[in-house]
Formats: sequence, C-alpha cells, structure tokens
Amino acid sequence: MKTSVATQTLFLLASLGWLVVACGPGSGPDPEETLQPYTLAAPKHFSGNFRLPTDNPMTVQGVELGRMLFYEKKLSGDNTQACASCHQQKFAFTDGGKRFSTGIAGQVGNRNTMSLANLLWVNRFFWDGRSSSLEEQALIPIQDPIEMHQSLAQSVAKLQATDPYPARFKLVFGSERITAENLAKALAQFERTLISADSRYDRYLLGNRAALTSLELEGLNLLFTHPDPLNGLRGGNCGDCHLQVTTAGDPSNWRGFHNNGLDNDGALNEGLQKVTGNAFDRGKFRAPPLRNIALTAPYMHDGRFNSLAQVLDHYDQHIRDSQTLDPLILAASNDYPASTSVKLFLTPREKQAILAFMETLTDSTFINDRRFGNPFGQR
Repeated sequence: MKTSVATQTLFLLASLGWLVVACGPGSGPDPEETLQPYTLAAPKHFSGNFRLPTDNPMTVQGVELGRMLFYEKKLSGDNTQACASCHQQKFAFTDGGKRFSTGIAGQVGNRNTMSLANLLWVNRFFWDGRSSSLEEQALIPIQDPIEMHQSLAQSVAKLQATDPYPARFKLVFGSERITAENLAKALAQFERTLISADSRYDRYLLGNRAALTSLELEGLNLLFTHPDPLNGLRGGNCGDCHLQVTTAGDPSNWRGFHNNGLDNDGALNEGLQKVTGNAFDRGKFRAPPLRNIALTAPYMHDGRFNSLAQVLDHYDQHIRDSQTLDPLILAASNDYPASTSVKLFLTPREKQAILAFMETLTDSTFINDRRFGNPFGQR
C-alpha cells in the first residue's frame, strides 16, 4: 500500500522511538528503559497549527500506555467496555453502523459515536462542546452511567492492582501511584496520534492530480462552493461548515457548531445551548469531520440518516427553518429567484458528483495502521 510523502514523514518521526517499547503490553518496561520523546508533526498540506499542553509532554512510552488504556476493559464497571468498544479503528474510530452505541449492561445511549480522527486540531469535544481538552474528555465516558459506569477511584484501583500498569505509570509519570489525572493524560497522548492524512483527496492536494476522476473533481468543486445563482455559481454549500482539510470543521471556540436544519425548534436537541445557556445556540452541534465519512454511517448527532445520499437529500430539500438556523444555510440556493423554502435544488448529476467525491476521503492507511490497533489482540 502506498502512502503520501506527508504521511510517511509523520510515521517516520515516531517509528524509531516507538521501537524502544520492546516489551509487549502484558509485561512491564525494561528496568534500563528511559523515556523517549514522541514528535508530532502536521502533514504539510494541513492548515493551522496545533497546540500541545505544557503539562502533558508526549513520549513514546506515554502514547503506548494510552493505547493500552484505550483498549482496557477494566475501565468499565463490569469489565466489558473499553473506549475502543465504541470507537473501532476499522470504522475510523466510530461504532460500525450503530445509530447509538451500547454501553454497560446493554444500555443504549442517545448520541451517535463521533470519529476520533485529527483531534489534535480540535479544542471543543462531544457533539455539544462540553469539554475543552482531550484530558478532560477522556474521563467523562468512564464515569457515564450508560457508557462505562465506573468511578475514577474504582478505575484507578483496578489498574493499580493489575500488572504491568504500576510500572508503566512510574516510567511515564514518575510514580507507581496511579491517578485519574495521569490516566487522562495517557489516553490523551494516544488520541493525539490518531492523524488521518492519506486519502486520495490528500494525495490530490499533495500534487497527484490523477488521484481524482473528473466526476470526483466536479464533486470537490460543488462541495466547497457556496451557490450564487446571480453569478452563475452552483454549489453544494457543504464547505461553509466543513471547511478545513484537517478536521472538516472549524475547531476554534464555538465557530464549529451549527444548527443545520434538522428540526424546527430543537426542542429535544438543545446541543450547544446546554453548555452555553444561550438561546441563540439552540439546536447547534459540532460539525464533525468529513474524513472517512463513507465509513462512519449513520449520520448526524442522533444517527437519523443511514446513508450519505439521505444526508445530501436533507440539505437539498428538507431543511427545517428555525430562529437559530445557520445563516449560511439559510442563504444558500441554486435557484433564482430563490423560493420561500430553504432548498439547494441540486441536479441528480450534482448529487452523484458530491457523493463520489466523499468516497475519496477514505484513508485506508489510517484504518489499518497497527500503531492504533489493539495491543492485547482480541481479548
């Protein structure tokens, strides 16, 4: 399998240090082992810089510990659930076709699982943006009564009694005494390495113009064009919200949250309003990545659409107007004079092109990268 130059560079920066972790996950670190820094670098075609917290420097061993914890079922109350139970690598770290994930004791949640790709460039997490760091986010599912349903004290006690965790925490954080804070830091270190940057679209951006077909190029142009019928511009208007190569949404503060017309008033879906208390934020949810979008069905915060064709049909013909509907959606139409309803009026050919382009966002390197897989095998 071929990878892009940017992806190869990213992998090589970490690979030498990664080899230092010679022992398997079931054993403790070598007594002579020393911490090795883990160097992250953005693929050269990614826009925007990322910030790493100064109180959680990344190391090869810290990332590996985080990977173990990501797949560790002892972090759940009945030892059946891990972070990876709902974030499966082969589905770009989503839940493989489930509308809502199943948590402890078969309980079903009320939100569709989001992809974990490229979280390094995000500073608001969950659909409603309730968390502002990966360290903070990491501990919430563990304590959630539907998801993993275990107190942090219980989680720490289980890890403390399980080899090789005390020795590995000592190597990474300087003490065999495991804490919830260091548990979160290790998980965050691993999650920051989950970078997806080797789809056919990435290769096109890096100069391989043959990576996309003419139909896919047509879809690319439509996806990122805001329609302007007065000037002869037809567009799908997707790029107004899904606007970055990195995350396909604006990760800065609250600008990446939108009311995309799913409901008239958002009565059951307060979204961002639940966090900010601002009525203007009613029905707004984080714009998720379009990367690997063909692998992450169903779609929307509540998983109401089973296919990308249904998603596109929603934006084309079924937007529900409300006081907080995103103005860039409200103003978008390929029809002139614009009708009284909020519709795009895409042609069948235009829909076909947009859907074809979305398939080019699948990153096979990412979903098969063994560095992100289960270190324990299939247990």
